[in-house]
Amino acid sequence: MLTVMLVMNYNHKKDMKRYIHSYVLLLAAAFLLLSSCASHPDVPSSSKDAKCLPAIYPDYCNVTVPCNIAPLNFMLPADEYETCVARFTMPDGEQQTYGDGVKVQIPEDEWHAMLDVSKDKSLKVEVWGKKPDGWLAFTPFEIHVAKEPIDEYLSYRLIEPSYVAWTYMEIAQRHLSTFEETQIFNNEITCNNREKGQCINCHSYQNYKTDNMLFHVRLANAGTVIVNDGKISKVNLKRDYTISSGVYPAWHPTAKLIAFSTNLTRQAFHTSNPNKIEVYDLASDMILYDVTTDSVSIVSNDSTLLEVYPTWSPDGKYLYYCKSVPLPEEMHGQDIRTTYEKVQYNLYRRSFDVASHAFGDEELIYDAASSDKSVTLPRISPDGRYLLFALGQYGCFHSRHRDADIVCLPLNQYTGVGLTAETSSTVDLTLLNSAGYSDSYPSWSSNGHWIMVASRRDDDNYSRVYFAYFNKGKVGKALSGVHDRTCQNQCQRIQQSV
Repeated sequence: MLTVMLVMNYNHKKDMKRYIHSYVLLLAAAFLLLSSCASHPDVPSSSKDAKCLPAIYPDYCNVTVPCNIAPLNFMLPADEYETCVARFTMPDGEQQTYGDGVKVQIPEDEWHAMLDVSKDKSLKVEVWGKKPDGWLAFTPFEIHVAKEPIDEYLSYRLIEPSYVAWTYMEIAQRHLSTFEETQIFNNEITCNNREKGQCINCHSYQNYKTDNMLFHVRLANAGTVIVNDGKISKVNLKRDYTISSGVYPAWHPTAKLIAFSTNLTRQAFHTSNPNKIEVYDLASDMILYDVTTDSVSIVSNDSTLLEVYPTWSPDGKYLYYCKSVPLPEEMHGQDIRTTYEKVQYNLYRRSFDVASHAFGDEELIYDAASSDKSVTLPRISPDGRYLLFALGQYGCFHSRHRDADIVCLPLNQYTGVGLTAETSSTVDLTLLNSAGYSDSYPSWSSNGHWIMVASRRDDDNYSRVYFAYFNKGKVGKALSGVHDRTCQNQCQRIQQSV
């Protein structure tokens, strides 16, 4: 049985020419509605006031968007409406209308022109929907255009949520100002033996750039593919003294060093549990790989506990990671398939000296277990001021846990004593998290003004990308990474799962 680990990273870079990402199993993106020409219909001459916001899909009502985002095409439910018309009013009073059946599709050149004149201001959007008995006029809403752009590219792994087996998968990138998607690598390029197959995962970049990056290849032609100053090589990170090759990676922001967890990962499949899949570790340690010397050193290898998901502070002076707490004594030696719901992780860090490669003592940063929770996937904002992580009831793979949410902590609250839910205040992420669905794999844009998460809120099956505006500790409404009900075949291919 193949062990598949989802990695959804979403790193971004303003001047990127090829591909980029920042940490998402996810997690994933999908195409908006595409149109080669625009329809500019007249607005209805008469209509009835619906006295509510339109139920458009995706929901872009009162969102804040990057000033360089691709068109926010949307639609009204096709089973309820015959026609949709939308009028966009720019801050200078200029107006434009769109509508093609129940869809609103905006040409890229016209959309970006509207964004340019609306930067740091808002577009007013009025929507009309026609039913068999006449037109309804919905309550107008706004699309606020932030002055801060989002990085040009998002990279992700594409794989169907097949649960037990997989065939085709790829690592791809999407240009966020357009709908262009290009392939970075797929699992058929070097695989000649289709019976054995090939899994590709865990792609990672150094400091939002593409000169140094990596991804893993499992099974056929196994190894870690590393791009070092643009030169590609494949290395074997397994050593006699490690439990596995490298798994979850984190590039040091300035040095040719990569922190990895090494994991013995397994999957279990539920028959009635709504979480569907359980991913857990039988063992996990942390290592440091020196790209220049091809050497592996141990960071920590406590045989009694699990350590996973390393990530560096932006200045490279600290390595953050998640570590399990001891199980109750009566559970020692039991099969993890019976104890997985009791495995919980806290957040730690160690100081790091880049000259000597020496790590300092362990510091407890956030004690999630004290509140009967488990923390995973820490991510530090580019300015070093805020900490994002996924929080769930148990385990380290929250992508399949419906109770998982994203948490954001101001790091200045940490004064040497581990923070808890009771002793810390968090940034309000009510408009980012979903209710009753998994939100996981958080990432920051390179300017720190956009948070990206992998969410299953649309159908509880596929992971899809959601963005939210972040400014001075305030987080806006989640913005769909976009797809369309009428394009399900295409959308399903543009998702990430296990």
